[in-house]
Amino acid sequence: MSRFLLITADVSFEEKLRLATAGGLAGDVLTFSPNLVAQPEDVLDLLMVQQPEVLVLGPGVPLDGALRLATIVDVRFPNLSMVLVAEENADVVLSAMRTGIRDVIDPTADIPSIRLLLERACQAYASRHRAEHVQTVAKQDQGMVIGVFSPKGGVGKTTIATNLAVGLGKLAPMGVVLVDLDLQFGDVASNLYLTPEYSVLDAVSGSASEDTMVLKAFLTPHPSGIYALCAPSNPADADSISADQLAVLIQQLTSEFPYVVIDTGPGLTEHSLAALEQCTDAVWVTGMDVPSVRGLRSGLNVLGKLDLFPESRHVVLNFADSKTGLSVQDVEATLGAPVDVSIPRSRGLSLATNRGVPLLQNDVRDPATKKLRGLVQRFDPKWRATSQRKLHRRVVI
Repeated sequence: MSRFLLITADVSFEEKLRLATAGGLAGDVLTFSPNLVAQPEDVLDLLMVQQPEVLVLGPGVPLDGALRLATIVDVRFPNLSMVLVAEENADVVLSAMRTGIRDVIDPTADIPSIRLLLERACQAYASRHRAEHVQTVAKQDQGMVIGVFSPKGGVGKTTIATNLAVGLGKLAPMGVVLVDLDLQFGDVASNLYLTPEYSVLDAVSGSASEDTMVLKAFLTPHPSGIYALCAPSNPADADSISADQLAVLIQQLTSEFPYVVIDTGPGLTEHSLAALEQCTDAVWVTGMDVPSVRGLRSGLNVLGKLDLFPESRHVVLNFADSKTGLSVQDVEATLGAPVDVSIPRSRGLSLATNRGVPLLQNDVRDPATKKLRGLVQRFDPKWRATSQRKLHRRVVI
């Protein structure tokens, strides 16, 4: 087995890479001709036999062929780190990241720069490999589908969803996709400081709806190690997306990702109900005010009558503050169900949201951080298997 697999015809770059891997990065380097890229199945067979940590697509490999191959490899070998050697520019880097390539480096880079990049790639491989057991357990059930819901807006639902996705990304790196189903006025893109080129509309249209490999090209990678599928920029596009299309989309994503987190729009819309039917878990968010709590109570009553409760549900009380005139016990009494996670009102959480950097992305010290981690933990298969805690499943009536 070889730790590094290099595809290139450039002898000088091959020599630099071999020098860069000497010493602490010691490991065999196996080199192949760029002609191999034209036969993706041969590459996949080679990767299966050699089981490298890093695939380097070096000088001499046509860019289109490299990106096409990377898309296929990323689906079959998600733990593998891929590096593209090409002239660095914004378009190339963006295209590369969409295919699952971790880093892009210029062919003229010096040996120390190549070494540093390969160290990062190996660390990423090790991190993904450690998380593999989590992904395997989750994929046995075709992944968890976690919907974040609230009948009323303004309760911090998107903030909860983005932090949940980022937190899960640390359990399963590159194994989480966050879908914004607030199709008219979704804020996932701004909460993650992303400028997506594609949206949900692209993902449910054309060949993407029939081929998960194509669908993955429409996802936007985020620095925290998750993918995002954002809402359309034009609110009118929501009318072009049907509930049936969303059901197919969620099923496609569930077949590829251990965790699919869905941020829904406020209310019980057709799109939200379509998502709810696909969910294994539902996170219900309420603020600590009478209208929010009563709104959630009414919404749960409706869903109970429709028998639309997922197997597991989690109630999150956001903006918890003893000075509001309500207590957690008051909220529970009104809902007829216990509060699972109570997140305190936090200036740090508001600041992180406004900056587009979720609180859990950088593990900021804040009263809300511990509570958000507690929410994330509820979806860790190891925690579920060993805690002996029963998730709340009773219907609110």
